[in-house]
Order: sequence, then C-alpha cells, then structure tokens
Amino acid sequence: SSESEEEEEEWEPKSKIARRPRLPTKTEAKTKKAAASRSTVARKMVKKVAIKEEMDVSLPIAPVEDIKMQLLKPKEENAGTKPRSLNRTPEVPKKMEINSFQGRNQNSLVSDEKPSTSVPVVKQEKCEEEFAFDEPPSKKIKLNACPEGKPIKNLGGKKIKEEFEMNWDIVQALSEITNIEPWVCANLIWLFQEENTIPFIARYRKELINNLEADTLREVQHALEELRTVAKKTHAMIQKLKKEGKLSSCLLKGLLNCRTLEELDHVSAPYKTGSKGTKAQRAKQLGLEPAALSLLQNPVELNLFSYIRPNTKGLANIQEVEAGVQHILADIFAKDKDTLDFIRKLCQQRYISIQSTLAKVSSKNGNEKDIDKFQLYHEFSCNIKNIQHHQILAINRGENLKILTVKVNIPDGVKNEFCWWCVNERWRPKQFLKPEFMRLLRSSVEDAYKRLIYPLLCREFRSKLTSDAEKESVMMFGRNLRQLLLTSPVRGRALMGVDPGYKHGCKLAIISPTSQILHTDIVYLHSGQGFREAEKIKRLLLQYNCSTVVIGNGTACRETEAYFADLIMKKYFAPLDVVYCIVSEAGASIYSVSPEASKEMPDLDPNLRSAVSIARRVQDPLAELVKIEPKHIGVGMYQHDVSQTLLKATLDSVVEECVSFVGVDINICSEILLRHIAGLNTNRAKNIIEWREKNGPFINREQLKEVKGLGPKTFQQCAGFIRFNQEYIKTFCSNKKNELGSRALLTKAGVLGKKKSKLTSCASQQPNPLDQTCIHPESYNIAMRFLSLIGGNANDIGKSDMQQKVNVVIQKEGLEGTAKRLNTTVHTLQLIIDGLTQPEGYDIRTDFDKPDFKRSIVCFEDLSIGAVLTGKVENATPFGVFVDIGVGKAGLIPVRNITEAKLSKVKKRRSLGLGPGERVEVKVLNVDIPRLRITLDLIRVL
Repeated sequence: SSESEEEEEEWEPKSKIARRPRLPTKTEAKTKKAAASRSTVARKMVKKVAIKEEMDVSLPIAPVEDIKMQLLKPKEENAGTKPRSLNRTPEVPKKMEINSFQGRNQNSLVSDEKPSTSVPVVKQEKCEEEFAFDEPPSKKIKLNACPEGKPIKNLGGKKIKEEFEMNWDIVQALSEITNIEPWVCANLIWLFQEENTIPFIARYRKELINNLEADTLREVQHALEELRTVAKKTHAMIQKLKKEGKLSSCLLKGLLNCRTLEELDHVSAPYKTGSKGTKAQRAKQLGLEPAALSLLQNPVELNLFSYIRPNTKGLANIQEVEAGVQHILADIFAKDKDTLDFIRKLCQQRYISIQSTLAKVSSKNGNEKDIDKFQLYHEFSCNIKNIQHHQILAINRGENLKILTVKVNIPDGVKNEFCWWCVNERWRPKQFLKPEFMRLLRSSVEDAYKRLIYPLLCREFRSKLTSDAEKESVMMFGRNLRQLLLTSPVRGRALMGVDPGYKHGCKLAIISPTSQILHTDIVYLHSGQGFREAEKIKRLLLQYNCSTVVIGNGTACRETEAYFADLIMKKYFAPLDVVYCIVSEAGASIYSVSPEASKEMPDLDPNLRSAVSIARRVQDPLAELVKIEPKHIGVGMYQHDVSQTLLKATLDSVVEECVSFVGVDINICSEILLRHIAGLNTNRAKNIIEWREKNGPFINREQLKEVKGLGPKTFQQCAGFIRFNQEYIKTFCSNKKNELGSRALLTKAGVLGKKKSKLTSCASQQPNPLDQTCIHPESYNIAMRFLSLIGGNANDIGKSDMQQKVNVVIQKEGLEGTAKRLNTTVHTLQLIIDGLTQPEGYDIRTDFDKPDFKRSIVCFEDLSIGAVLTGKVENATPFGVFVDIGVGKAGLIPVRNITEAKLSKVKKRRSLGLGPGERVEVKVLNVDIPRLRITLDLIRVL
C-alpha cells in the first residue's frame, strides 16, 4: 500500500502547488489498496501480452516517433552505452524512474500500455523544448562536442518519412552502420531530404550534426543511399512477386527484413524470372512440403512411405522422398533470420581467413610479367579481421585477371557447433523423433550449411571486405585530391611553364602574375641543341623578369630537370636567382584538347596549352585543377579497381567542398570555377556570368536573387561561399554615381534626351561589408548585433582593432555567455567572429604547403642508407606514402613508420596520415637499384 501511494505521489505533476494531504479513513485506505493491487496486476498482464505480440509480429518501419530524438542527444549515449532503438516499445517505468518521465512528451508512451485509472494522468507541459530524455525538466543535456549545453534547434517539427517502409528503422540502421548517434543521423536525413549540400551543412549547420567533418558527412550520405536502394529494390521485388502470385507472408517478412543487397539477393534468388527453381521448390511442387513441416511439428503421425509414387520422378522410392524433404528443410533453415544471425555471430568469434593461391590456368598460359606482379599473393592467407584494404583490392584484381584463386576458409568447428545448435535448440522437434527422422534432420542441417549457408557467408565476407576496401580507398583518393586542390598558390610572380619532350621539343609558356599569357615557344633541349636553346631561355627570363620555372613530371622530365639544374648551378641566368619545381601534369594533355581550353585559349596550339596549364597549376592550383575531371588528376593507386560511380561522386563532392570553402570572387571568377560552388551547376553558373556581362558587376549578395534560376534554396546554399572585393565595388559604385550625376546634369541642360539609363539600379544598390566574409546572410542580423555589442564598425572588418574589441568581450563574458546573450549557438558565433577578424582577402590555402622549389638535383646512385633528405609527398595510399626526394623515383614510407608522434601538432589533420604536397624530412632505410625502389622512414613533417 505504501509503495502504491508513493507511485501516485511521484506521478503527480510537479507544477501543482504543494498542499498538506488529507489523511484517508480506514475504508478509503482499503479501497485504495485494492484498486492499486488490481492496477498492478492489470499492468503486468498488459505488459506480458504486449511482449508476446512484439515477439510474434515484426514491426514495420515508422517515422521517428518523437521529434526530440531528432533534435537531442540522449543521456545514455553520452555515457557511451549502446543507442536505444527509436521504434522500440518503452517499458512501464519503475518506481525509481518515474521522475524521469515527467520530462518526456506524454505521447511518446505506447498506447498498448494504458495506465490504471487509479494513477493520475500526467499533465502535458507546454514547453517541450525544455525537456530531455531521462532528465528532470529543469535540466538541459550537456553535449561533449556542444559546450553551449543548449537543446539543438527544432528542424521545423517535421517527422522523417521514408518512401519505402521496411521492418527496420532507417535512423537506427544508419546509426549502426556509421557508428554515429541516432539524433545526428536523424538530423542528417532531414537535411539531405531538404536538398542541403555537404559544404553548407558542414559550415552552417554544425550544431545539428555535432560538428562532423565533410568526409564523415559523405560516408553517412553514401550509407543512406545504400539503405534506400535496398528498400527501393525490395519493394520492386515485392510488387513483382505479388503480380506473379509467388508472394507469401513468410517471404514478405523475409524480404522486409533485408538490410543489404546480398541478403535481398539470397532471399529472392529462387523466385526470379527465368530461374529453373531450387531443389526445395521442385520438392514442394511434388507435394512434400507438408511432410517437411510435419517432421518439425508433429513427427509422430508422419509416414514418408505414403508419399511414394513409383511412376513419378522424385517420389519413386523412399530415398527420393527423403531427399525432397531434406531439400525443403534445408531451404527453411537457410532462410530463417534467427539461424542466420546465430551463424554470423558465431563466425565473428572464430578465426575466418581469406586465402589466395596461384591459379593453375595462369601458371601455364599467363604472362610472366603479370604473374610476377602478384608474387606476394601466390601463397597468401590472412584473418579477415586483419587484412588490409589494399590487399583486398590486389587479390580481387588478380582474381579478375584469372591469375589468382581466392577462397574463404571457415573452420570445421563452426559447422559442428552450428549443426548441434540447430538440432538441439533452434529446430528441435516438438515431439519425440524416430532414429530415421533424427538422421534426416541432421542431414538437412548439414545440407543447409554446406549447400546454402556456407556459400552465402563466403559471398557476404567477400562483399563486405571489398565494399570496405573500396570505400576506404575512395576516401583516400578524396583526401589526396583535397590536398592537391588546397595547395597554397604562388602569387605575385611571373612563371615559366615547361612541358618536357624529346622529339617534339619542350613547350614553354610564360604567364604574368595575373595569369595572362605573355609568351609561348618551343625549345629542343635534348637533341644536341641545348647550348643554343639556353640563350633563348635566358633572354626570355630576363625579358619578362621571370625567376621561377615549373616543369611537368611527364616524359623527359628527369632530363629537363637536370638541364635546368646544371644551368642554375653555373649561375647562367644571373642576375636572376632562378629556382624550379616539379609539378604533376596529370590531365593537362586531356584539358589542352577540351572544348573549355579551346574557348579559353582559341588562338593557341593545343601542345602549347599544356605548358600554360602547368604554369597555372602553381600560380593557382584550385582554379586550374577544377577544369579537369577529378579522376584524371592522378589522386591515387587502385582507382580503376573501385566502383567508378562511388569514385566520381566522392571526388566531385571534394571539389565542391574545396571550391566552396576557399570561396570565389563573383565578379572575376570563371564559369568553370563558379559551377563547383555548393548549390550551383552548369546552367546556374552560366546565368550568373550572363547577368554579370549584361548588368555589370554584382554589388552585394542580395543581387544574386535577380539571376534567373537562383531561387531561395539555391541562394541559401551558395550565398555564404561567394565573395565581393569591397575596394573594387566601392570604386565601381563611385564611378557610376559620378557618371549618373553627369548624365542628370546634361539631361537637365537639354544636351541629352530623357532616356532611362540601364545603370540606375546600381545607384539603389549599396555594398555590404559582410559580403567579403564567410558569414552567411541568414546571420547578418546576429553579426550586426554582435558588432553593436563590441562597439565595432562593419567597415573595420579584418583590422587589428576589431580583433582587440572581440577579445575584450569574449574574455569578459565567454563564448557561451555571449552566444546566449545574442540568442544564437556557439558555432554560429564562432563563425561570425572568424569572419569579422580574418584579414581582407584571407585564403584558407595559406595554411597548406607550397611547391618545393629547388636549385640542384640528386641522382639515384648518390643515395646511401642512413642519408637524411627532405622531400614532398607525392601520393598517399593505404599501405604507405610516396615521397619525391628529387632523384627521379619516389621513395615509399611504409604506413607502419607513420606515427602520431612524428606528425605536426600545429596543423589540424583529418586523419593519421600525410597528404600530397606536404614537405617532410626522411631517412633512407633501403635502396634497391635493380628494382628502382627506395624505402624511407619519416623523421618529421616540416
């Protein structure tokens, strides 16, 4: 009785005014006690029924049941425990947990468990956003990565609803695949549904995604697309089978439980059109399914001899009847979810290996050169948990070339334990089995494992290993591409680009500091005319005051480098202090014959265009490399062994991310660069350029709304990444204002007719100093209030006194306190502070490495073990990093030699690894002259 009374007091709303309770009479106490006991029994019975129904019926997917799950991070997730399922039926709260329910939405309680009438109904609180799971209403959840401790802002109250419903919750499934909290996954699903781009989400919606990096967002997006593909194909298969009359309730349940394409293929394979049918299907057509089910449910009444039909194939004798029953049972076992879950869990606990051997056919007929490439994998075996991604890709390539034979080894112990579990637990008959039936049951289990389950497991293991290897390799390619695109530009100097060659000569191009083509020529350095051509090169360098030579790394690169290094060492170009660097020319030849190059350099020979491209790759790498399809830039090895669709999508996304984060000046950028801004495409970029040519330069970001095809959503996505040079805009507006004033005076004097000027709109447009920053227009109001708070002026953006004013306020109130005062999040405030304090013309690429300029050359034969050299990272792979140390052949730093202690602590890194363009100090560990291989050890990052 006391416990029941305490429960009632606990359930009373806290908002009620406390008053002294009236003491009940003896009669009231007895009545209350009896009602409480009936209530307890009723709740227990309802709970048992609900649990039984939940066990018998698989729940279909439902939209997220509570918006708070989308917006808030539950407490138990902070503690590192396993995230709670979003569509799971909550249990009736225990006595000590009742307080926590007062912070929940009452609607989140499942209707199957109705409270007793003796328990007062909890009041629906008005302000739901003040609540959090398992917390009293007066507290707010503190997030590890969200120091402001505020609930994430509401996404509009919209629930996630998928087009194709399955028996699993897409939020929970996405969380399990990506290992990201469900509330973040729910927010991301909503953001992607609203067609938000990854750069926009990563920069302007950090509070909704727990400050995730762009790489992680791409992984989540890809996993979400895979889940939706499975759901879409599942429902297409269901409709097809339903139309053909093959769909049963059991098959429907099995299809809706599929989470991967491999599972879907396994379940639906026997029912596909054109299939001759499985052994189980043929046995069912002979009428043996009742016998198989009877063996499991009612074996006492089973008589297999009654199924014998001497004139029917498959039923001619008892052996054929038993074989048919065995095939049906094996099919039932192999498609049972609990059985497959058990064998998968069992495999996770055992040593499963992948083995590759030299194929017999290839050893006789194969090319010896190709066979030697896979020498490491002729007798190779490794645990699937420890195998490296590059090893999987190499094994797959060898198998596709029919050089290697690959198999997955599952120990016999797994089979023995699985068969025992099936016979004695999962598929144990409900009644006593005769010895011959028990033998048939064991044979069926063994047949199911050997013929159906083992091949399925092998396919799943191979598919999972390949998928993981492809994803990791593609992410590595993306990191390499980002490092190349964000290479620090070399501005303010003239450059000579050299495209090396033998017979057809070396193509030269000199460009100005503003990227204008000053001169092009062809010199023949390697045909006995080197001394005479040196005079021409010297004359050109002196004429255009050019002291930097950029050499492409293609054919004759080593000879051309030696030629220039020899002249530099002899001080041939004095008084110029000439230096040179080597740059990748991957894709330059493809671009030189493209329509874009013809439009950009119509009067230039395609052979000379490549020299111009090589020079511009040093002057502004991002602007030049975006002209080339990303896969032609040479971002890594194995790029032809991975999914080309995934590779293209990832690399295009990385290009969009880099261009957006660097930003573009809307009034001078090219159409090619503009189309890679988040939210824009080819047509929208073309419309922007046409508007600019017709109406003159843009004055502010608001004018973008006047461009055809740029609606509110497009403007939201791209506006924060577009920049305006304020000095140029102010000069332009001042000149136009004077011009309009002169026109007005002349018109008034009658010299000019009263013709409406096309430029009158410019007078009404005013430049906005915030347009030169990374602050999004949606935050301009907050930025102006912050400027007012610190006593600053928008015209002082980027100046030193702005930084001082910001520091005074932040040191006084703190970042969190200031954000609360401005009614915004810490992430938004930090972005505003960065935009106001960064100097004018700030470029994030200044934090990245510049090309490595040299004056001398080192030969391969000059290397000695133990020598310490400096070099530049050329490429990164899953097994190591290739470094150009200036000997014509890149050396390899194995991945085991790259440790966190050796990496720079100052530079922010996305992963434990090095990227193209980084300068490093290395030590030579081994030099293999016959194979031209150099092994290096990383000393430090410069």
